[in-house]
Amino acid sequence: MIRVENVSYHYKKGKNILKNINLNIPDGETVVIMGKNGSGKSTLGKLLSGIIKPKDGKITMDDLDIAKKENKEEIRKKVGIVFQNPENQIIFNHVEDEVSFALKDLEKEEIQKRIQESLQVVGMKDKIEEDLYELSLGQKQRVIIGEILAKQPKYIIFDEPTTMIDSKGKEKIYQIAEKLKKEGYTIIYITNMAEEMLLADRIILLQEGEIVAEIRKEELANELEIFEKYDIKIPMVLQIIQKLKQEKIKISLTDYSVDELTDKLKEMIKR
Repeated sequence: MIRVENVSYHYKKGKNILKNINLNIPDGETVVIMGKNGSGKSTLGKLLSGIIKPKDGKITMDDLDIAKKENKEEIRKKVGIVFQNPENQIIFNHVEDEVSFALKDLEKEEIQKRIQESLQVVGMKDKIEEDLYELSLGQKQRVIIGEILAKQPKYIIFDEPTTMIDSKGKEKIYQIAEKLKKEGYTIIYITNMAEEMLLADRIILLQEGEIVAEIRKEELANELEIFEKYDIKIPMVLQIIQKLKQEKIKISLTDYSVDELTDKLKEMIKR
């Protein structure tokens, strides 16, 4: 479990980017952190990954204080982070070299096993011999996710991973996130894209460095006014549900997928 207790953060002598954040993320949960630009969501991601340390308060990962130097290596093994631009994370030209970079202390057979398995998960196994710089941005991002998976972390942070990727590439990232969720990874997904909130078990809304709302996915249809209040766009499926509700037509969904909505509407028509 990740515990965030009374955490605040500011850059040098600037104003607080985050203010008194309290948050628990249980093992196996997918949390989507949303907010407008400047809300502090990416800063929170860097804090959770251990890249930066809290100015005030405390963050623990499996009871390890991430701010303590003696815990640095253990924290690094437990968590991986994927940023917006995969090219900023690439070190090597070759796919296999990139994925194997963090595995140098392992036996050769184990390294090969992990490379093959992680690239299989992200659908890039057939690109193992490729030059990374000849791949699309979406493919590069999947290689970076594969590199992180090869380290076998417990926690994965996605910091707006689809911002620079086309719609087809976005869909592949969503599929990977869903797959990892089913496999039991704890996922922190940072975004300002409406459709991506549907990946969540729980949605955290940030506004000017503060948590202003926490919403379970199953409660989404009843909490739409919160998104309106903070001027956050909602997914198309929820927009349709909202319109139907205004017409006194109630539809209850769990996954909020287009297929699920279509099936519910078909059932209503048959009645």
